[in-house]
Amino acid sequence: MGSAAPGTLLDMRILIVGGGVLGTMHAWHAVRRGHQVVQLERDAGPRAATVRNFGLVWVSGRAPGAETTVALRARELWEEIGKAARGLKFRAAGSLTIVNTDAEVAVLEQVMALPDAADRELKLLDAGEARALEPALGADLRAALWCGRDAIVEPRLVPGALRQALAASGRYQFLPGRTVVDADTGIVRDHLGDTHHGDAVVICPGAEHSILGGKALSGLHRCRLQMMQTAPLDIPLRTALADGDSLRYYPVFDVPARKNLPAPSPATDRWRMQLLCVQRADGGLTIGDTHAYDEPFDVGVAEEAYDELRGRAERILGRTIPKTVTRWAGVYSQQPEPVAAVESRHVLTAGVHLITGLGGRGMTASPAVAETTAKELNW
Repeated sequence: MGSAAPGTLLDMRILIVGGGVLGTMHAWHAVRRGHQVVQLERDAGPRAATVRNFGLVWVSGRAPGAETTVALRARELWEEIGKAARGLKFRAAGSLTIVNTDAEVAVLEQVMALPDAADRELKLLDAGEARALEPALGADLRAALWCGRDAIVEPRLVPGALRQALAASGRYQFLPGRTVVDADTGIVRDHLGDTHHGDAVVICPGAEHSILGGKALSGLHRCRLQMMQTAPLDIPLRTALADGDSLRYYPVFDVPARKNLPAPSPATDRWRMQLLCVQRADGGLTIGDTHAYDEPFDVGVAEEAYDELRGRAERILGRTIPKTVTRWAGVYSQQPEPVAAVESRHVLTAGVHLITGLGGRGMTASPAVAETTAKELNW
């Protein structure tokens, strides 16, 4: 996995709390720089947002400026990491955002005028060009925005693939089933009574806002999403797909023309819905998603939302999609808008750093956020 970067401290022992993608990317950068890592996870393996998402490295939707800079760097890192940890199945698939009205096309035209459009590898395609790029598209299509920098990984495989590559270094230890009850300078204590010693502590709690009292996380809020997985589709999709309601959701589309979009449909408004559709490595489709912000969240998932999402996917593909094999909800932690930085960082005490609040950017941005930590802490 490489040797220590120039100027870093050699042979540190890094304690990482949290086995999700963000914590594991911190482990990746620490080990790559020649350090020892002990990573603690409260479950047998990550079971929250890390494995309950689309597996999208989503450059196209990010806000211009710092957020896009982070996403582009993360995209570079994902491709590098994917070569070393092939089990995460990195694919440079790109994406198409499908639109059907003049008002939506006007939004895309203004997005194409943004200074970073070329960096994102954006192209505005007419219907014929979009179908040439993605033959699976149906007839319900006016135009599409292509983003060549978007990519796909397999979210349920990512943690294991990263840990397998880390373990091969001989400098990494994963300790599942450990709930952290205390962290202080140079130490972490778990619920089994074990004390772990290190030179630095990094805590990546995800949507767990009560960890260590939760005072540093009081300004964050959580979002709950519903998604579904189908049986394998009988044709391959070359790209990830999004629909026109993405224009209301992703910050890159916050251009003057967005105010001219018609009111969303009742279902879109009720479920704060947009369509994302990604084909998994086994041929199945991950389809979503909805957004709920008011806690306590419902313990169930709503069938109406899934019916609406299925219908949208079938309109875009112009065919009946396979049966649903599983449904789930995921919860992530995010910062209130406007977001000053992709992540929320806190120093709990000397040498103890807490990093969370990436929201829907977690799978996309985690390699770059972890790299920033490594540089700031002089690993």
